[in-house]
Amino acid sequence: MTKKILTVDDSRTMRDMLMLALSDAGYEVVQAEDGIDGLETLEREGADVVITDINMPRLDGFGFIEGVRANPAHRGLPVLVLTTESSAEKKARAKEAGATGWIVKPFDPVKLVDVVRRVSG
Repeated sequence: MTKKILTVDDSRTMRDMLMLALSDAGYEVVQAEDGIDGLETLEREGADVVITDINMPRLDGFGFIEGVRANPAHRGLPVLVLTTESSAEKKARAKEAGATGWIVKPFDPVKLVDVVRRVSG
């Protein structure tokens, strides 16, 4: 069965890059433009792994992760943060919200796919 990855990022370019890297690796990819869209898309489409940005309009990545974790059905869902942020404070805040891992942009597509494989089982 094909694993489904939800990408949440307000940058169309970044969503396109993620789509290319993940679909080339055999994943089904669904996309959302911000945290609110991400929560709605997750409820509608489901996902095996989520990759989210932090800095987004309407609902940022921290709020999005908290929203994902608030639903008991998604407590074990791997959530990877993909962002330009690299401060220890932001990483700690993301982990506290429930993030599974942290990847800094720009990302290496091979390493990204490797991380997704590791967290998706």
